[in-house]
Amino acid sequence: MDENEWLAERFEEHRAHLRAVAYRMLGSLSEADDAVQDAWLRLSRSGADEVENLRGWLTTIVARVCLNMLRARGVRREESLELHLPDPIVSREGALEPEKEALLADPARQRAVVDAFFAAARGGDFDALVAVLDPDVVLREDFGPRRLAASRVIHGAAAVARQARIGANPAAQLHPALVNGAAGVVVTVGGRPFAVLGFTVAEGKIVAIDAFGDPQRIRRIAAAVLADA
Repeated sequence: MDENEWLAERFEEHRAHLRAVAYRMLGSLSEADDAVQDAWLRLSRSGADEVENLRGWLTTIVARVCLNMLRARGVRREESLELHLPDPIVSREGALEPEKEALLADPARQRAVVDAFFAAARGGDFDALVAVLDPDVVLREDFGPRRLAASRVIHGAAAVARQARIGANPAAQLHPALVNGAAGVVVTVGGRPFAVLGFTVAEGKIVAIDAFGDPQRIRRIAAAVLADA
């Protein structure tokens, strides 16, 4: 097997994850595929000899490509969410096999950023919230069919920071979880499901947040986490 074939095989191992990251940010499967293809072209040109954590490196590349695509759209700071967010895969934190050390180290770095986000939200520290968010962060809120009017997409660190109400609620209990294999939380209030948040982290900043606010849906997709709550 030559180097190009070896590199292609390693890339394919992460394609599904990268496509999911791109789709969460862009909301378009065709654009997500374009972003993933761009990441492959960059990898094929640069190689992976000095990359210790290929998954993390590729996630950063895809996130940056997606942010550039969003800038090119000239999107408004807030817009309606026309597409229903697909169900995420929610599992207990620590569900990854111990031998996958690179993945474990990557979720550990993500978790530190997510924890900083919630600490700033609960402390009411707006500047700290903005500091942990990428300037072009994307927040997609899906409140389900009963609250379609509330579902929306919000762009920009300041605008997203102003929406960090869930973490600021003193009655909210945060249950660390893996959402699509990345750092996330299941939120309960009074023991009842309230929200699921999935985060995409690149270069130490949050670049995308998916927020699910339909209690019935949350109960179903987060059953593994809520069972231990």
